[in-house]
Amino acid sequence: MNRIILILFITFNWNCFSQTQHEMHKKASEEYKKADTELNNVYKKILTEYKADTNFIDRLIKAQCIWITHRDAELEMRFPAEDKQLEYGSVYPMCVSIFLKELTEERTEKLKIWLTGIEEGTICKGSIKIN
Repeated sequence: MNRIILILFITFNWNCFSQTQHEMHKKASEEYKKADTELNNVYKKILTEYKADTNFIDRLIKAQCIWITHRDAELEMRFPAEDKQLEYGSVYPMCVSIFLKELTEERTEKLKIWLTGIEEGTICKGSIKIN
C-alpha cells in the first residue's frame, strides 16, 4: 500500500511540475516582455508629466538610449561566447530572457521616482518633482 501511494505521489508531482525547455523559454520570454512593457509605460508617463521641461526630456531620452546600450553590453558580458547555443546550451534563450527581465525591472524602479516624486526639503532632488 505504501509503495502504491509513493508511486502515485511521484507520478503526480512529476506530471504537475515537468515542463519542456520550450515552455520554460516561452514563460521567461513572456515575463521579460511584461517587464519591458512596464518600463515603456513608466517612460511614457515621465515624458508626459515632464513635457514642459524640454531640457530634462532631452537628457532622459539620451539616458534611456545609453541604458539600452548598457543593457545590451551587460548581456554580452554575461554570455560572451561567439556560439552561444553551443556554449550555453538549450537554456540560453531562457537565460537571456531572465537576465533581461532583471535588468529591465531594475531600470523601471530607478525611473519610477520621477513619477512618485521626492519629499519636500530634499536638497539633492535635481529634476525630480516634489510629492
